[in-house]
Amino acid sequence: MTRVVLVDDETLLRLGLRQLLSLAPDFQVVAEAGDGQNALDTILATPADVVLMDVRLPYLTGLDVLRRLRKAGRDIPVVLMSTFNDDRTLLEAMQAGANALIRKDTSLRGLTDCLEGAARGELLFRAPVSQAARRGLHDYQPAFTRSGIPDRLTPKEVEVPGLMTGGLSNKEIGFALNVAEATVKAHVSSILSKLGVRDRIQAVLLGLELGYV
Repeated sequence: MTRVVLVDDETLLRLGLRQLLSLAPDFQVVAEAGDGQNALDTILATPADVVLMDVRLPYLTGLDVLRRLRKAGRDIPVVLMSTFNDDRTLLEAMQAGANALIRKDTSLRGLTDCLEGAARGELLFRAPVSQAARRGLHDYQPAFTRSGIPDRLTPKEVEVPGLMTGGLSNKEIGFALNVAEATVKAHVSSILSKLGVRDRIQAVLLGLELGYV
């Protein structure tokens, strides 16, 4: 059973999402919140597998809540929802540690697939999203700290950031590249070291900036 914390300030929309998820097997909404501050308190206090949260919330935005969760060491997967396609929001969501950013008009199957993937720890920024990120990158400077000038990636390593952007797991990347999962793990570790970043999301952001993605 995938336990979901549902966060949206529109009561009717929140009710509709809860009813939609009740139609899908193996999903349970274990808590709800209608504003950012209440969301932060609820998520910190509730055992759950994934958070489904609107970007626009009163008091604290969804991005603010996500940043505070990560600062507090709470690594629960978070899927953010937005009404609009917004390149800046996309990039901020990636940087803040979201697992996905989806539109509110996503189908039930798309929503449940995304929540299941996020609950497994996958990053679900698919290829069309990556294209939007490229378009918005020139006027958005990531705020994370990286160590030194990035080292050049090998031709094999260059193939990996684009697949990470697509939300593929190490196993799926290995299948796509026809290499062992252990080889992919070694590539990812090397990429993080060469780029001077801490995690896959930062690697994707810097990969976009450097033209690897």
